[in-house]
Amino acid sequence: MTSRRYVSMTPALGADRREFLRTLGAAGVVAAGRVVLGVPPAFGEEAPPPKPAPEVETNLADFLAVPKGKHAIPGPFPGKVVAVRDVRCLKDEKVDAKVVAEMFERGVTALTGKNMRKSFAMFFEKGDVVGIKVNPVGAPLIHVKPELVEAVIAWLERGGLPRRNVVIWDRFDDMLKDAGYTPERFPGVRIASLQTMAAEGKSWKNDRGEHVSAENFDREAFYLAKGVEAKDVPGYDSDDAYMNQHVFGGEYSYFGKLVTKELTKIVNLSSFKNTGNGISCATKNLGYGAICNTGRLHQPVFFRVCTEVLAAPAVRDKLVLNVTDGIRGLYEGGPMGNEQFTYAHHTLYFATDPFAADAECHRRIVAKRKEMGIKVNEHPRFTDYLRQAEKLGLGVVDPEKLRVLSA
Repeated sequence: MTSRRYVSMTPALGADRREFLRTLGAAGVVAAGRVVLGVPPAFGEEAPPPKPAPEVETNLADFLAVPKGKHAIPGPFPGKVVAVRDVRCLKDEKVDAKVVAEMFERGVTALTGKNMRKSFAMFFEKGDVVGIKVNPVGAPLIHVKPELVEAVIAWLERGGLPRRNVVIWDRFDDMLKDAGYTPERFPGVRIASLQTMAAEGKSWKNDRGEHVSAENFDREAFYLAKGVEAKDVPGYDSDDAYMNQHVFGGEYSYFGKLVTKELTKIVNLSSFKNTGNGISCATKNLGYGAICNTGRLHQPVFFRVCTEVLAAPAVRDKLVLNVTDGIRGLYEGGPMGNEQFTYAHHTLYFATDPFAADAECHRRIVAKRKEMGIKVNEHPRFTDYLRQAEKLGLGVVDPEKLRVLSA
């Protein structure tokens, strides 16, 4: 399966840099002659260092000091994951929207134990502004399918939420369009991005010399990684190249105003895929998707970002449902699309607890990697973020406590 927008691994190394960055999405760059995510070596892929790196100081304690809201993660079903599998959802490379809608209803009702109307009332009020966070990275191979988004919107409408109160969002505007999230397909629904990247020959600066997307970020809400600055991140030929993709430099990653000031609830739709020996599913979709200036974070802070950004009240108290789209899966070459390692998985995963969802998806992706003969590094650093979340009361990941149901 290929398209004009899909660039395979080998040809991409010699492709136009701007087109390649746009294809890979929010974090893909080329360095040292190979594809990496953020900085070399690839995020989630590197072997553990011989000596532990110094712990990076963050502002996690500030997030935890804010009392939790009534809808705060892990939500009403900590440690519970529902897996819905139906081979009819993908046939001859075509997604069946009707089957996906059926799977969505089966998953929600199995998760809550209630019908769809009562399930809506558990999570939403009629005045809510609901942001559906999608993952368009890897389109057309491995992105969140628009058919799943349509099923979510139909549920929200039946619950009494007008379409104007629904926002489909991600970090980058071009990626949303490339993945099929357009006003034509979703009439009456707002399509919003936190930022844009200027194409070749166009400047990303406004008349004040700032990034054109700077006003989209809340300068009072940020994730601090002390001493970790954006300058000289490998893979970018200049500071301007970095700033084009990341908006700001320095020690701060600001949250989008959409997240902090507009949305009252978040439905998190992620893809079922690997990133090296780790995964890029529920928590990474928001951990690296709700903030800017992320390229600097991949190597020194690693997967901690996936826990600590989700601990921020603007995410923690609004995130009510997570669905991981495993209609297709990707077990190697992630998080961008790689046709060689993409397969029909026919499964959706449901949870109010994003860390429980990631724990189960990590287990299944590792099993698939082994089945396909991929050498797997099972060092605990690839899942430490899950245990960190459990210690902080943000999720339940202990295998003895995790409840995985099939529906």
